[in-house]
Amino acid sequence: MTSYSDPSRPSGADAALTDTPDEALRRSLGVGRRRFLSTCTAVAAGAVAAPVFGAAPALAHGRDHGHGHGHDHGRGQVLVPPHKRGIILYTVRDATARDPLASDLPSGFREVFKQLARHGYRQVEFAGYRQHANAPGGDNLETVEGARLLRRWLDDYGLRAQGNHGFIPSSWPLTAADKDTFKKHLEIANILGMDHMGTGGDPTGSSYRADWDVAADKWNALGEIARREGIKLYTHNHDSAYGFLLDRGPLDDQGRPTRSSGIRKLEYFLKVTDPKLVWLEMDIFWAHVAQYKFHTYTAPDGSTRENVFDPAALVTRYNKRYPLFHAKDGVVDTANGMGWDMVPFGTGDIDYTTFFSRVGLSNYRNPMVEDDNSPSATDPAQSLREAKISYDNMAALRRRRR
Repeated sequence: MTSYSDPSRPSGADAALTDTPDEALRRSLGVGRRRFLSTCTAVAAGAVAAPVFGAAPALAHGRDHGHGHGHDHGRGQVLVPPHKRGIILYTVRDATARDPLASDLPSGFREVFKQLARHGYRQVEFAGYRQHANAPGGDNLETVEGARLLRRWLDDYGLRAQGNHGFIPSSWPLTAADKDTFKKHLEIANILGMDHMGTGGDPTGSSYRADWDVAADKWNALGEIARREGIKLYTHNHDSAYGFLLDRGPLDDQGRPTRSSGIRKLEYFLKVTDPKLVWLEMDIFWAHVAQYKFHTYTAPDGSTRENVFDPAALVTRYNKRYPLFHAKDGVVDTANGMGWDMVPFGTGDIDYTTFFSRVGLSNYRNPMVEDDNSPSATDPAQSLREAKISYDNMAALRRRRR
Protein backbone atom coordinates (compact mmCIF):
# COMPACT_ATOMS: atom_id res chain seq x y z
CA MET A 1 0.00 0.00 0.00
CA THR A 2 1.37 3.38 -1.01
CA SER A 3 2.03 5.95 1.68
CA TYR A 4 1.57 9.56 0.63
CA SER A 5 3.22 12.67 1.97
CA ASP A 6 0.93 15.65 2.48
CA PRO A 7 2.26 18.83 0.84
CA SER A 8 0.02 20.98 3.03
CA ARG A 9 1.36 19.57 6.29
CA PRO A 10 2.81 22.31 8.53
CA SER A 11 6.38 22.03 9.77
CA GLY A 12 6.12 24.11 12.95
CA ALA A 13 4.78 23.16 16.38
CA ASP A 14 1.20 24.28 16.97
CA ALA A 15 1.29 24.48 20.77
CA ALA A 16 2.31 27.58 22.64
CA LEU A 17 5.72 27.18 24.23
CA THR A 18 4.66 29.13 27.29
CA ASP A 19 1.85 26.78 28.40
CA THR A 20 2.06 25.39 31.90
CA PRO A 21 1.68 21.57 32.09
CA ASP A 22 -1.97 21.94 33.16
CA GLU A 23 -2.69 24.42 30.36
CA ALA A 24 -0.97 22.20 27.80
CA LEU A 25 -3.07 19.22 28.88
CA ARG A 26 -6.34 21.17 28.73
CA ARG A 27 -5.32 22.67 25.41
CA SER A 28 -4.51 19.29 23.89
CA LEU A 29 -7.91 17.95 24.91
CA GLY A 30 -9.75 20.92 23.41
CA VAL A 31 -12.16 21.11 26.34
CA GLY A 32 -13.41 24.15 28.28
CA ARG A 33 -11.37 25.60 31.10
CA ARG A 34 -13.90 24.59 33.75
CA ARG A 35 -14.35 20.97 32.83
CA PHE A 36 -12.19 18.60 30.83
CA LEU A 37 -11.47 14.91 30.61
CA SER A 38 -8.31 14.04 32.52
CA THR A 39 -5.79 11.53 31.30
CA CYS A 40 -4.16 8.41 32.76
CA THR A 41 -6.08 6.64 35.53
CA ALA A 42 -8.69 9.38 35.78
CA VAL A 43 -9.84 8.78 32.21
CA ALA A 44 -9.76 5.04 32.73
CA ALA A 45 -12.03 5.51 35.72
CA GLY A 46 -14.35 7.79 33.73
CA ALA A 47 -13.59 10.76 35.96
CA VAL A 48 -13.97 14.46 35.19
CA ALA A 49 -11.28 16.85 36.38
CA ALA A 50 -12.13 19.28 39.16
CA PRO A 51 -12.91 22.87 38.13
CA VAL A 52 -9.46 24.22 39.01
CA PHE A 53 -9.01 26.51 36.00
CA GLY A 54 -11.79 29.02 36.67
CA ALA A 55 -14.97 29.67 34.78
CA ALA A 56 -15.97 27.86 31.61
CA PRO A 57 -16.01 29.85 28.33
CA ALA A 58 -18.96 32.22 28.24
CA LEU A 59 -21.81 31.46 25.89
CA ALA A 60 -23.04 33.88 23.28
CA HIS A 61 -25.82 35.21 25.44
CA GLY A 62 -23.18 36.31 27.97
CA ARG A 63 -20.86 37.96 25.44
CA ASP A 64 -20.89 40.82 22.97
CA HIS A 65 -23.08 39.16 20.38
CA GLY A 66 -26.06 40.27 18.32
CA HIS A 67 -24.63 38.52 15.27
CA GLY A 68 -27.81 37.03 13.90
CA HIS A 69 -27.30 38.70 10.52
CA GLY A 70 -23.54 38.30 10.24
CA HIS A 71 -22.58 41.64 11.85
CA ASP A 72 -19.28 41.23 13.68
CA HIS A 73 -18.91 43.99 16.21
CA GLY A 74 -16.91 43.56 19.40
CA ARG A 75 -13.30 43.03 20.26
CA GLY A 76 -10.90 40.35 19.13
CA GLN A 77 -10.37 38.45 15.93
CA VAL A 78 -13.41 36.60 14.59
CA LEU A 79 -12.67 32.88 14.56
CA VAL A 80 -15.31 31.87 11.99
CA PRO A 81 -15.75 34.48 9.24
CA PRO A 82 -19.38 35.26 8.29
CA HIS A 83 -19.13 33.63 4.85
CA LYS A 84 -17.91 30.36 6.44
CA ARG A 85 -20.73 29.90 8.95
CA GLY A 86 -22.71 26.88 7.85
CA ILE A 87 -25.15 24.23 8.95
CA ILE A 88 -25.82 20.68 7.80
CA LEU A 89 -29.47 20.36 6.92
CA TYR A 90 -29.72 17.13 8.93
CA THR A 91 -29.97 19.43 11.96
CA VAL A 92 -33.29 20.79 10.65
CA ARG A 93 -34.45 17.66 8.85
CA ASP A 94 -37.88 17.88 10.47
CA ALA A 95 -38.38 21.30 8.88
CA THR A 96 -37.43 20.23 5.35
CA ALA A 97 -39.69 17.17 5.79
CA ARG A 98 -42.62 19.17 7.17
CA ASP A 99 -45.91 19.36 5.26
CA PRO A 100 -46.41 23.03 4.29
CA LEU A 101 -50.17 22.42 4.03
CA ALA A 102 -50.33 21.38 7.68
CA SER A 103 -48.12 23.98 9.36
CA ASP A 104 -47.36 27.69 9.35
CA LEU A 105 -43.72 26.96 10.23
CA PRO A 106 -41.03 26.95 7.52
CA SER A 107 -41.41 23.77 5.49
CA GLY A 108 -39.39 22.28 2.65
CA PHE A 109 -36.04 23.40 1.29
CA ARG A 110 -37.04 26.81 -0.03
CA GLU A 111 -38.61 28.09 3.20
CA VAL A 112 -35.87 26.54 5.35
CA PHE A 113 -33.21 28.25 3.23
CA LYS A 114 -35.03 31.55 3.74
CA GLN A 115 -35.13 31.07 7.51
CA LEU A 116 -31.48 29.97 7.79
CA ALA A 117 -30.41 33.02 5.77
CA ARG A 118 -32.37 35.21 8.19
CA HIS A 119 -30.47 33.62 11.05
CA GLY A 120 -27.22 34.65 9.34
CA TYR A 121 -26.00 31.39 7.82
CA ARG A 122 -24.18 31.61 4.50
CA GLN A 123 -23.48 27.92 3.81
CA VAL A 124 -25.46 24.70 3.95
CA GLU A 125 -24.38 21.10 3.73
CA PHE A 126 -26.98 18.73 2.36
CA ALA A 127 -27.90 15.38 3.90
CA GLY A 128 -29.72 14.11 0.84
CA TYR A 129 -32.15 15.90 -1.46
CA ARG A 130 -35.60 14.78 -0.27
CA GLN A 131 -38.31 16.95 1.30
CA HIS A 132 -42.07 16.78 1.86
CA ALA A 133 -44.03 15.98 -1.28
CA ASN A 134 -46.21 19.08 -0.84
CA ALA A 135 -43.24 21.44 -0.78
CA PRO A 136 -42.32 23.32 -3.98
CA GLY A 137 -40.49 20.97 -6.34
CA GLY A 138 -41.95 17.78 -4.89
CA ASP A 139 -40.41 15.16 -2.64
CA ASN A 140 -37.31 14.10 -4.59
CA LEU A 141 -34.85 16.73 -5.85
CA GLU A 142 -32.05 14.23 -6.44
CA THR A 143 -32.09 14.98 -10.16
CA VAL A 144 -30.48 17.47 -12.50
CA GLU A 145 -33.75 19.42 -12.65
CA GLY A 146 -34.11 19.28 -8.87
CA ALA A 147 -30.56 20.52 -8.42
CA ARG A 148 -31.24 23.50 -10.67
CA LEU A 149 -34.27 24.38 -8.58
CA LEU A 150 -32.29 24.06 -5.33
CA ARG A 151 -29.51 26.23 -6.77
CA ARG A 152 -31.99 28.95 -7.67
CA TRP A 153 -33.34 29.00 -4.12
CA LEU A 154 -29.83 29.02 -2.63
CA ASP A 155 -28.94 31.99 -4.83
CA ASP A 156 -32.18 33.76 -3.92
CA TYR A 157 -31.24 33.73 -0.24
CA GLY A 158 -27.50 34.27 -0.53
CA LEU A 159 -26.57 30.74 0.49
CA ARG A 160 -23.87 28.47 -0.85
CA ALA A 161 -23.99 24.67 -0.93
CA GLN A 162 -20.85 23.20 0.57
CA GLY A 163 -20.97 19.43 0.63
CA ASN A 164 -23.50 16.62 0.81
CA HIS A 165 -23.73 13.41 2.78
CA GLY A 166 -24.83 11.40 -0.18
CA PHE A 167 -24.03 8.48 -2.43
CA ILE A 168 -20.76 6.57 -2.11
CA PRO A 169 -20.78 3.30 -4.09
CA SER A 170 -20.96 0.15 -1.99
CA SER A 171 -19.36 -1.94 -4.72
CA TRP A 172 -15.64 -2.46 -5.15
CA PRO A 173 -14.49 -2.86 -7.85
CA LEU A 174 -17.13 -0.41 -8.99
CA THR A 175 -20.11 -1.73 -10.90
CA ALA A 176 -21.15 0.22 -13.98
CA ALA A 177 -24.42 1.20 -12.30
CA ASP A 178 -22.67 2.49 -9.16
CA LYS A 179 -20.19 4.45 -11.22
CA ASP A 180 -22.99 6.08 -13.22
CA THR A 181 -24.89 6.99 -10.04
CA PHE A 182 -21.73 8.44 -8.50
CA LYS A 183 -21.18 10.57 -11.59
CA LYS A 184 -24.79 11.76 -11.43
CA HIS A 185 -24.18 12.96 -7.88
CA LEU A 186 -21.05 14.78 -9.01
CA GLU A 187 -23.12 16.50 -11.69
CA ILE A 188 -25.67 17.54 -9.06
CA ALA A 189 -22.85 18.83 -6.84
CA ASN A 190 -21.52 20.96 -9.67
CA ILE A 191 -24.96 22.41 -10.43
CA LEU A 192 -25.30 23.32 -6.76
CA GLY A 193 -21.87 24.97 -6.80
CA MET A 194 -20.18 22.67 -4.29
CA ASP A 195 -16.41 22.46 -3.94
CA HIS A 196 -16.79 19.25 -1.91
CA MET A 197 -18.97 16.14 -1.97
CA GLY A 198 -18.91 13.43 0.64
CA THR A 199 -20.60 10.92 2.86
CA GLY A 200 -21.72 10.59 6.45
CA GLY A 201 -20.02 7.24 7.04
CA ASP A 202 -16.53 5.98 7.76
CA PRO A 203 -14.48 4.44 4.92
CA THR A 204 -14.85 1.05 6.64
CA GLY A 205 -16.13 -0.21 9.96
CA SER A 206 -13.24 -2.64 10.32
CA SER A 207 -10.31 -2.41 12.74
CA TYR A 208 -7.92 -4.35 10.49
CA ARG A 209 -5.24 -2.78 8.32
CA ALA A 210 -6.03 -4.98 5.32
CA ASP A 211 -9.58 -3.62 5.19
CA TRP A 212 -8.35 -0.03 5.47
CA ASP A 213 -5.95 -0.73 2.58
CA VAL A 214 -8.91 -1.83 0.46
CA ALA A 215 -10.87 1.26 1.53
CA ALA A 216 -7.93 3.47 0.59
CA ASP A 217 -7.75 1.95 -2.89
CA LYS A 218 -11.47 2.54 -3.37
CA TRP A 219 -11.40 6.13 -2.11
CA ASN A 220 -8.36 6.99 -4.21
CA ALA A 221 -10.24 5.72 -7.28
CA LEU A 222 -13.42 7.63 -6.37
CA GLY A 223 -11.38 10.72 -5.57
CA GLU A 224 -9.81 10.60 -9.03
CA ILE A 225 -13.25 10.45 -10.66
CA ALA A 226 -14.37 13.39 -8.51
CA ARG A 227 -11.25 15.42 -9.29
CA ARG A 228 -11.92 15.09 -13.02
CA GLU A 229 -15.29 16.74 -12.33
CA GLY A 230 -13.71 19.53 -10.24
CA ILE A 231 -14.98 18.18 -6.89
CA LYS A 232 -13.05 17.29 -3.73
CA LEU A 233 -14.32 14.02 -2.25
CA TYR A 234 -14.47 13.78 1.54
CA THR A 235 -15.27 11.19 4.17
CA HIS A 236 -16.86 11.99 7.52
CA ASN A 237 -15.82 10.38 10.81
CA HIS A 238 -17.57 9.04 13.85
CA ASP A 239 -15.76 7.98 17.01
CA SER A 240 -14.86 4.47 15.86
CA ALA A 241 -12.60 5.68 13.05
CA TYR A 242 -10.31 7.27 15.65
CA GLY A 243 -9.90 4.01 17.54
CA PHE A 244 -6.67 2.05 17.25
CA LEU A 245 -5.80 -0.07 14.23
CA LEU A 246 -5.25 -3.80 14.78
CA ASP A 247 -2.06 -4.34 12.79
CA ARG A 248 0.28 -6.47 14.93
CA GLY A 249 0.36 -10.10 16.13
CA PRO A 250 -0.27 -12.57 17.61
CA LEU A 251 -2.97 -13.62 15.17
CA ASP A 252 -6.44 -14.90 16.03
CA ASP A 253 -7.89 -18.16 14.68
CA GLN A 254 -8.80 -16.38 11.43
CA GLY A 255 -5.27 -15.08 10.91
CA ARG A 256 -6.06 -11.50 11.95
CA PRO A 257 -3.81 -9.41 14.20
CA THR A 258 -4.97 -8.84 17.77
CA ARG A 259 -2.70 -5.99 18.88
CA SER A 260 -1.81 -2.49 17.75
CA SER A 261 1.17 -0.42 16.73
CA GLY A 262 -0.64 2.55 18.31
CA ILE A 263 -1.71 4.25 15.08
CA ARG A 264 -5.35 5.21 14.84
CA LYS A 265 -7.47 3.88 11.97
CA LEU A 266 -8.20 7.20 10.31
CA GLU A 267 -4.59 8.35 10.75
CA TYR A 268 -3.54 5.27 8.79
CA PHE A 269 -6.14 6.09 6.14
CA LEU A 270 -4.66 9.57 5.82
CA LYS A 271 -1.21 8.08 5.26
CA VAL A 272 -2.29 5.66 2.53
CA THR A 273 -4.65 7.89 0.56
CA ASP A 274 -3.56 10.50 -1.93
CA PRO A 275 -3.87 14.04 -0.46
CA LYS A 276 -4.74 15.31 -3.93
CA LEU A 277 -7.74 12.96 -4.12
CA VAL A 278 -9.18 12.30 -0.65
CA TRP A 279 -10.28 14.88 1.94
CA LEU A 280 -11.86 14.69 5.37
CA GLU A 281 -14.60 16.28 7.43
CA MET A 282 -13.99 16.01 11.16
CA ASP A 283 -17.03 15.73 13.38
CA ILE A 284 -15.55 17.48 16.39
CA PHE A 285 -18.05 16.00 18.84
CA TRP A 286 -17.36 12.42 17.77
CA ALA A 287 -13.62 13.12 17.77
CA HIS A 288 -13.97 14.08 21.45
CA VAL A 289 -15.97 10.92 22.12
CA ALA A 290 -13.06 9.00 20.59
CA GLN A 291 -10.68 10.91 22.85
CA TYR A 292 -12.66 9.63 25.84
CA LYS A 293 -13.16 6.05 24.64
CA PHE A 294 -9.89 5.22 22.89
CA HIS A 295 -7.02 6.34 25.10
CA THR A 296 -5.22 3.01 25.61
CA TYR A 297 -4.24 0.14 23.34
CA THR A 298 -2.55 -3.26 23.60
CA ALA A 299 0.96 -3.03 22.20
CA PRO A 300 2.68 -5.86 20.27
CA ASP A 301 4.38 -7.04 23.49
CA GLY A 302 1.03 -7.33 25.28
CA SER A 303 1.49 -4.25 27.46
CA THR A 304 -1.15 -1.55 27.79
CA ARG A 305 -0.02 1.77 26.39
CA GLU A 306 -1.67 5.16 26.71
CA ASN A 307 -2.18 7.62 23.88
CA VAL A 308 -4.73 10.40 24.43
CA PHE A 309 -6.20 11.62 21.14
CA ASP A 310 -5.79 15.32 20.31
CA PRO A 311 -8.30 16.21 17.55
CA ALA A 312 -6.91 19.69 16.82
CA ALA A 313 -3.35 18.35 16.55
CA LEU A 314 -4.46 15.81 13.93
CA VAL A 315 -6.11 18.57 11.89
CA THR A 316 -3.00 20.78 12.01
CA ARG A 317 -0.78 17.83 11.14
CA TYR A 318 -2.76 17.17 7.98
CA ASN A 319 -3.81 20.78 7.54
CA LYS A 320 -5.68 21.36 4.26
CA ARG A 321 -6.92 17.79 4.11
CA TYR A 322 -9.57 18.90 6.63
CA PRO A 323 -11.61 21.50 4.69
CA LEU A 324 -14.86 20.79 6.59
CA PHE A 325 -15.99 20.28 10.17
CA HIS A 326 -19.18 19.33 11.90
CA ALA A 327 -19.34 21.90 14.69
CA LYS A 328 -21.28 19.86 17.20
CA ASP A 329 -21.10 20.59 20.94
CA GLY A 330 -21.38 18.41 24.03
CA VAL A 331 -21.45 18.49 27.80
CA VAL A 332 -19.25 16.13 29.77
CA ASP A 333 -21.11 12.99 30.87
CA THR A 334 -19.10 9.97 31.96
CA ALA A 335 -22.21 7.93 32.80
CA ASN A 336 -23.29 7.31 29.20
CA GLY A 337 -20.21 5.41 27.95
CA MET A 338 -19.29 8.16 25.46
CA GLY A 339 -18.04 10.88 27.79
CA TRP A 340 -20.30 13.51 26.21
CA ASP A 341 -23.96 14.41 25.67
CA MET A 342 -24.83 16.35 22.54
CA VAL A 343 -26.18 19.90 22.92
CA PRO A 344 -26.63 22.95 20.63
CA PHE A 345 -23.42 24.61 19.54
CA GLY A 346 -21.94 26.96 22.11
CA THR A 347 -23.95 25.59 25.05
CA GLY A 348 -21.55 22.79 25.95
CA ASP A 349 -18.07 22.11 27.29
CA ILE A 350 -16.05 21.67 24.10
CA ASP A 351 -13.66 24.62 23.93
CA TYR A 352 -14.28 25.81 20.38
CA THR A 353 -12.34 29.02 20.93
CA THR A 354 -9.19 26.98 21.52
CA PHE A 355 -10.00 24.44 18.80
CA PHE A 356 -10.57 26.97 16.01
CA SER A 357 -7.60 29.03 17.17
CA ARG A 358 -5.33 26.01 16.97
CA VAL A 359 -6.44 24.70 13.59
CA GLY A 360 -6.31 28.13 11.92
CA LEU A 361 -6.96 28.67 8.18
CA SER A 362 -10.31 30.30 8.98
CA ASN A 363 -10.89 31.35 5.38
CA TYR A 364 -10.32 27.77 4.20
CA ARG A 365 -12.22 25.67 6.76
CA ASN A 366 -15.99 25.21 6.53
CA PRO A 367 -17.56 24.51 9.95
CA MET A 368 -21.12 23.21 9.73
CA VAL A 369 -23.32 23.41 12.81
CA GLU A 370 -24.87 20.05 13.62
CA ASP A 371 -27.08 18.75 16.42
CA ASP A 372 -28.60 15.32 15.88
CA ASN A 373 -31.14 16.00 18.64
CA SER A 374 -32.54 19.36 17.49
CA PRO A 375 -35.76 17.98 15.94
CA SER A 376 -38.41 17.47 18.63
CA ALA A 377 -41.54 15.36 18.58
CA THR A 378 -43.31 17.82 20.88
CA ASP A 379 -41.82 21.19 19.85
CA PRO A 380 -41.93 21.58 16.06
CA ALA A 381 -40.15 24.95 16.16
CA GLN A 382 -37.19 23.65 18.17
CA SER A 383 -34.72 22.75 15.42
CA LEU A 384 -34.83 26.12 13.65
CA ARG A 385 -34.79 27.94 17.00
CA GLU A 386 -31.70 26.01 18.09
CA ALA A 387 -30.14 26.67 14.69
CA LYS A 388 -30.38 30.38 15.54
CA ILE A 389 -28.82 29.82 18.98
CA SER A 390 -25.99 27.85 17.37
CA TYR A 391 -25.40 30.53 14.74
CA ASP A 392 -25.18 33.28 17.34
CA ASN A 393 -22.74 31.26 19.42
CA MET A 394 -20.54 30.56 16.41
CA ALA A 395 -20.61 34.21 15.36
CA ALA A 396 -19.57 35.27 18.86
CA LEU A 397 -16.35 33.23 18.91
CA ARG A 398 -13.26 35.42 19.22
CA ARG A 399 -9.59 34.58 19.48
CA ARG A 400 -8.34 35.13 23.02
CA ARG A 401 -5.94 37.97 23.53
CA ARG A 402 -2.53 36.97 24.87
